[in-house]
This record gives sequence, C-alpha cells and structure tokens, in this order.
Amino acid sequence: MNRIKKIVCLLIVTCMFQVVAHAQKSPLSNGEKLVYTASYKMSGFLTDLAQVSMETSEVKTSSNKLYHFKCRASTFRKYDFFFKIRDVYESYVSTSSLLPALYKRDIQEGSYKKKMKYIYNQKKKIIKSEQIKRRRDGTDWVVNENFNFSNGAMDVISTLYNVRNLPIQNAAVGDSKVFNIIFDKEEIPITVKYAGKSTIDAGNLGKKECHKLQIITNGDFLKSATLWMTADTNKVPVKAEFTIPIGSGMLQLTNASGLAN
Repeated sequence: MNRIKKIVCLLIVTCMFQVVAHAQKSPLSNGEKLVYTASYKMSGFLTDLAQVSMETSEVKTSSNKLYHFKCRASTFRKYDFFFKIRDVYESYVSTSSLLPALYKRDIQEGSYKKKMKYIYNQKKKIIKSEQIKRRRDGTDWVVNENFNFSNGAMDVISTLYNVRNLPIQNAAVGDSKVFNIIFDKEEIPITVKYAGKSTIDAGNLGKKECHKLQIITNGDFLKSATLWMTADTNKVPVKAEFTIPIGSGMLQLTNASGLAN
C-alpha cells in the first residue's frame, strides 16, 4: 500500500535534521552502524512494521577518499505479504568537505521498482541524473536529465550526515535553520526549530540526554515531526515522531555500534 511506502520514506527523511552553530569534532566514524525500528499507528496502537539501518564506511578512488553512507529500509517478513519494501539509499561524500559526489537510490516496494542516480558537479551546481523505472510488463526504461541545484542543497542521505557533523550545543530554544533537500529532482525546504533537551531511551546506549528538534514544512505530506538527537559529540538520532495526513508513527533506535566518540 502507498501509505506504508510513504511512511518508510518519511522515517528516513525525519532522521536527517539538527540546528547548526560552529564546527567541532566530527561524529562520523568509519564502521558506524545505527539500527532503528519503524512503527506506525494502526487501530490506535503503534505497530512495528520495518527496520531502518544506516552505515558509514570509507572508500578510496584514484583521486579521493570518500565517505560511503548507506541506508536500508525493509519491512519485517511477516508484513511482506501485505506490502514488501526493500529500499536502499546511498551517498558518497568528500571526507573533507562532506559535499556529495554521488547519490544512488534503489527502491523495491511491492511490484514497484525504481532506480535513481545523481552525479554532482559541485563547481557548476549541476546534477547529472539517471532514472530507471520498470513497466508493468517487466521491461525497463531510462530517463537521463541534467538539472541545477542551489548552494548547500543535498540529497536525503548526505544531508543527514552533514547536519550531524555540525553542533547544536550553543543553540537557544526557538533558534531555527532552513535546509534544502533534493528528492526526486526537486528541492524541498525544511525548517528545523530547537526545542530544548529531554532524556530519551536510546536503545543499547541506555537513557541519553538529547536535543529536541521540531521539523516544520509547508509540504502536502508531512504535517509535523519531532526528532531527538544525543546531546554529545556523536549526535546520534535516537527517536523521531511524525504526523501525516493519513496517520502518525515513530522511529526508535535499537542498536548503535562503531561510534566515533
């Protein structure tokens, strides 16, 4: 069903934000892995539907060293008969600037399949995109297109790790920041407002003091969202709650390993 597809996509997106201040020690680590349970409110109760994982590694090219960020979203097998999701999002970014060089998206949602690739030209602010879709008869077609992007705009995954790399310890309640996220060749502005601190269950990390962030958008899909991120140098996203026109749900960290600090 479309609602579960949108839920898992939203859960990935709502993990991505924090308010920025000044540069500090990077929380990014080669070998970091974060695992979440994605839940959706059904018949008045939160039901665990899927697992979302995020992994960080380093790769070397002939001229550069890059971070490889990989996010997977999969419905639990008992729900596969209902609507099977096997999505993979990947971003390759410079280890020095954290600007993206390559983005790949491979989604398999029910009978729907789609692949997307962005190659960034950071100097000219042009993205070369390649999109592969599958027809109902099982054949594929390819759409190639170049489009411009604004300074600082990034795909979903590289945005997540860029904002994690910026501190929020100096933010005051009410401070806000606008981010532009590139999704399906469009830029989506998101306003993130700092809402203070609270103690949150952080899976195997135990109870953690976290920054609380409110996510505000004028989009048609997301009505509201709140994100909690650990108030330490790792800045691990541990929980996200959201409301959309067709319901509400939550993303909860279950396991974190390979942290930088």
